[in-house]
Amino acid sequence: MKTTREKALIAVRRRPRTALPPDPPQSKLRSSALSQPDSPPAESSGTHWTFLTNHSHVLAILSWNPSLVLREVALLVGITERAVQRIIADLEAGGIIEREKIGRQNSYRIRVDQPMRHPIEAHRTVGELLAVIKIADSTQIP
Repeated sequence: MKTTREKALIAVRRRPRTALPPDPPQSKLRSSALSQPDSPPAESSGTHWTFLTNHSHVLAILSWNPSLVLREVALLVGITERAVQRIIADLEAGGIIEREKIGRQNSYRIRVDQPMRHPIEAHRTVGELLAVIKIADSTQIP
């Protein structure tokens, strides 16, 4: 005969899980991936990644327009304004950019002669990276 405590434990274990919906059948996943040939592989696999970091995205945007406010940079890069502030602080601390206060707004000067930070690309400069990325005008920014 089971005690009251044992009955309570069994009742707790049998409680259904409602936190996550069940996964769709694998056959549906494959068919939906095959039916969208134009989607990039990263999106169809459920992961999202890019070749450049948010630091390089912010740097590229500032090279295009050095007087953009942080809110606009955040919208273009797709990150929070606070994240842009941290990135700007990192770039300033690393000697990559210099901030100049013009009235109530900041303007940024990129030191294109600075070497890249990672040992693999330390023989290249920030200016060379920006030349490869080259954001010529606002029509290239999504």
